[in-house]
Amino acid sequence: MKQSDWVAAAADQVIAEGKRRGGAPLVCASGISPSGPVHLGNLREIMVPHFVADEIRRRGVECRHLLSWDDYDRLRKVPAGVPAGFAEHIGRPLMAVPDPCGEHDSWAEHFKAPLRAALAQLGVEADEVSQTQMYSSGTYREQIVHAMRHRQQIDGVLCRYRTKKTEADVEVEQDDEDLVAAGAGGYYPYRPYCEVCGRDSTVVVSFEDVSTDMRYRCECGHEGGFALSEADGGKLVWKVDWPMRWVFEGVTFEAGGVDHSSPGSSFTVGSQLAREVFDGLPPSYLGYSFVGISGMAKMSSSKGGVPTPIDILEVLEPSVLRWLYNRRQPRQSFQIDLDAEILRVYDEWDALGRKVSSGTATDLEVAVRARSVGPASGPLSTTPRPLPFRTLASVADVAAGDPEQTLRILRDVTIEEPLADLDEARPRLDRAQAWVSTYVPAEERTQVRTEPDRERLEQLPAAKREALKLLLDGLDRHWSFDGLTSLVYGVPKVQAGLPLDAPASPELKVAQRELFVLLYELLVGRDTGPRLPTLLLALGADRIRTLLTVA
Repeated sequence: MKQSDWVAAAADQVIAEGKRRGGAPLVCASGISPSGPVHLGNLREIMVPHFVADEIRRRGVECRHLLSWDDYDRLRKVPAGVPAGFAEHIGRPLMAVPDPCGEHDSWAEHFKAPLRAALAQLGVEADEVSQTQMYSSGTYREQIVHAMRHRQQIDGVLCRYRTKKTEADVEVEQDDEDLVAAGAGGYYPYRPYCEVCGRDSTVVVSFEDVSTDMRYRCECGHEGGFALSEADGGKLVWKVDWPMRWVFEGVTFEAGGVDHSSPGSSFTVGSQLAREVFDGLPPSYLGYSFVGISGMAKMSSSKGGVPTPIDILEVLEPSVLRWLYNRRQPRQSFQIDLDAEILRVYDEWDALGRKVSSGTATDLEVAVRARSVGPASGPLSTTPRPLPFRTLASVADVAAGDPEQTLRILRDVTIEEPLADLDEARPRLDRAQAWVSTYVPAEERTQVRTEPDRERLEQLPAAKREALKLLLDGLDRHWSFDGLTSLVYGVPKVQAGLPLDAPASPELKVAQRELFVLLYELLVGRDTGPRLPTLLLALGADRIRTLLTVA
């Protein structure tokens, strides 16, 4: 089935939505809660609206990408790796919780910083809005009072989804905030932060529609209150806050996780509240699925220990990461593999570039790559000579970080047009080195033998000895990456009386594999390793002869 261009289709919908609204400004929105490390699943919350807003800009239409930091949310739990003592701050707004490392002004800023750095590398341009600033400055006072005065109407909408099953027989969970808001004193869509303990372990007990006086009771024992039209100190519950902001900001597009997109979910409820309570319209919407890491289940920021975007950018080029997020439909889940599959990812990315350059790519492939190499404002910086990542990884493995040896090997790999210096291969080379040192287990890294396996060499049958001699005799004539590739594949062909460029039969492929295993065992002591041509170039002809010559 032909794959559709989801970015173009979403951009069409957003532009049409703007026209339906009488030519209203186009706003694509994202929302991130900096409650813990912002992982790769959270990144989809930003990248989906980014690609849509960027596509609109490519068409010459102005579009704002709004990134709301939900930093006025409560701290729900303490992530792994953070001192347990921080549990005393649970229930306080994220901007009021200290930075666990003491480097930033608050807990929220601590977790915003690495994501901001990643977005800068990815070329994501968005207008940031702090919900702490919006709520504490009184910007939303009118909307809060309006919601409180229409609490029964809001409660009526929510009641439609408070049953255990929907018409589609899908179970709908009632969130904690909704349960607290519907306390013994009636339903109130507002949750104040206690003026004494600073937590939101509060329940609103009364509200006067005319004076806007609100009274609450906190678990700490304090009872207080204030006029919502005159003071600030709390926020609307999530299912009401979201649609309020759609209408306030004029949002025309937003994306959300599948958990917000099911029947009775936040988006379903929010859409009705936007129309019936806030006299506005819900945005055009796309649900997105989860992003995993090498077989991990759904990621959770509060659990900690999962790679973040800035971590991934140490091994994946920004363009490659952009490509992973825009080549699939948002509702398709996908994995970012940090094992050996990363080699295939880079191979596919490079192959797409060659396909586009040769004019053989489809229109969709051309569009996907254009969005991946950078935003509408211009392409991201690239490696001057992007050598294959698997080659760089093999060199990084064998050279073990030695820059002189790395340059020597890479010059042999590029013998027809030798690399001038390592900077030509950077930053892709740096990412390959980071991948080997961070994600390749120590026991899988290449350890070249220091002495030949003399016992094994002496016991080799005549055919294997002949294969090694043919290889050693051909080293000098074939000393290049392509030449050594031809040689190692060609030795079994020569032994069979065939030329080096003869096609490989099934029998020859078996003989080739047997030779490869023998070479790996004699050179690095196991039956696999880096690509043989790279390994041979790394070792140098003299060391190869020392390790492979039969006495």
